[in-house]
Amino acid sequence: MRLRYSPTSPFARKVRVAAAYLGFDLELELADTGNESDTLMAQNPLGKLPVLLGEPVGPLFDSPVILEWLDHKAGSGRILPAEPHARFAALRLEALADGIMDAALLVVYENRFRPEPVRYSPWIERQQVKVYRALDILETQSATLPADVTVGTISLACALDYVELRLGAGWREGRPALVAWLAAFAERCPRFAESAPT
Repeated sequence: MRLRYSPTSPFARKVRVAAAYLGFDLELELADTGNESDTLMAQNPLGKLPVLLGEPVGPLFDSPVILEWLDHKAGSGRILPAEPHARFAALRLEALADGIMDAALLVVYENRFRPEPVRYSPWIERQQVKVYRALDILETQSATLPADVTVGTISLACALDYVELRLGAGWREGRPALVAWLAAFAERCPRFAESAPT
């Protein structure tokens, strides 16, 4: 299996962590989402990462679909629970974590692609509010956050690290339970730390 990725993409990191946890080796291939001539554009017409290649179902994107495929390939029920309550709890947590990453990425894009005179501060603040509101809710729910490795917990761990990478370590202030949860997850899933952007 070959993964088109970027080292800092939290969505690609989800796939790398899940694949390693499930025992799959991935051949990593860098992609340039800003280059219209990159073959990525034919593999995913949206030009987004990650894309999984080499499977009979054709190029797979994006990360939730790839994680579901990896779970299927591993025999099902490994990171995507079969029992309905646990399954939808994991999927809901994955969706929330993906939304956190999306909002943080929009802040990055606003700062990276707009010249400073035309950056729109209210837009940046709105995305940051989304991130921190979600983290506050997760802090209040930390006692019920799953301890096992699922599509949801993998996504949340990647989201927290991405927020720190892009918005700074301030997210940790006032959220001790979430900080402790992340440390415990990293201990349970050593491949998570190994996949950190360098």
